[in-house]
Amino acid sequence: MKILVIGPSWVGDMVMSQSLYISIKQEHPNAELHVLAPAWCCALLERMPEVDKAIVMPLGHGDFKLFERFRLGRQLKAQNYDWSIVQPNSLKSALIPLFSGIKKRTGWKGEYRYGLLNDLRSNKRSFPLMVERYDALAYPKAHMIDNHCLPNLPWPALTVDQKNQQLAVAELQLDTSRPVLSLCPGAEFGPSKRWPEQHYAEVAKQQIEQGKQVWIFGSAKDITVAETIRHSLPAALQSNCHILAGKTSLHQAIDLMALSAMVVSNDSGLMHIAAALQRPLVAVYGSTSPKYTPPLAEQVAVVHTNIECRPCFQRECPLGHLKCLKDLAPQLVINAINKLQERE
Repeated sequence: MKILVIGPSWVGDMVMSQSLYISIKQEHPNAELHVLAPAWCCALLERMPEVDKAIVMPLGHGDFKLFERFRLGRQLKAQNYDWSIVQPNSLKSALIPLFSGIKKRTGWKGEYRYGLLNDLRSNKRSFPLMVERYDALAYPKAHMIDNHCLPNLPWPALTVDQKNQQLAVAELQLDTSRPVLSLCPGAEFGPSKRWPEQHYAEVAKQQIEQGKQVWIFGSAKDITVAETIRHSLPAALQSNCHILAGKTSLHQAIDLMALSAMVVSNDSGLMHIAAALQRPLVAVYGSTSPKYTPPLAEQVAVVHTNIECRPCFQRECPLGHLKCLKDLAPQLVINAINKLQERE
């Protein structure tokens, strides 16, 4: 069997999608699995041993471009896929499998996809977690009545390239003699997911004083936030705080984060990477909820406030106060770190 998966476009979603790929290979051990995804997600796919081939999606997120989708579909037709699974819910994401002539096309009901998908699932509410919705697509429709019908849900588990890891340590002139606290203060979703920089700085200060060093991860968009955290530390402690935001590839970020003794992260793609690496993790939630996209790992502490307006799932605070994040005191995260350390 040859299978084409239309993968998600966001880093966190792509990490969670590994559960689907694991289940596909468990159900069909001899299947050849290809995943079509944006270029920025391919580094993740390369760290998933279940994926036999990553295919770069040439269209940008949100681009419809019907003719280009048709052309790509006709190119992929030569692969003679037996089955396609469409993870995104958009209409446009279901077009390429149709144009590829794939006979069985599986996905969730969404955006008038009748006819585009012929193995359509409509009981999404029976699977409250996003990862469950992904994983359910690996199994026959008749078996997927609710999430209790899922076999043991496999958690994402990214592989680490130790050679690449050591090269990254040398390239960035990092010293691993002190335990590493990794901070992930960014979030592509929007400001309603970002815990304040000053709160991160207080945690960093306390942990450096306890003998750790701090590595701040993120994209180039997070450099300003990372610099604010570092500059908020007392001058004597700043040498133990290293800004990696904007300096690493995704491959390098995965390998370096694997060296963490502890990770503190917003609800973001990096949070899911840390979980998939099974690093001790404190996950900070603002406008979103761990009831939908929890970090999937054993050593996890989830912290959030309990104000009435959360979770609102908005990119920006509709009330303009961001209390769900501002009122989440640094000491709560420090307490969570201490409890995780006690378990080890």
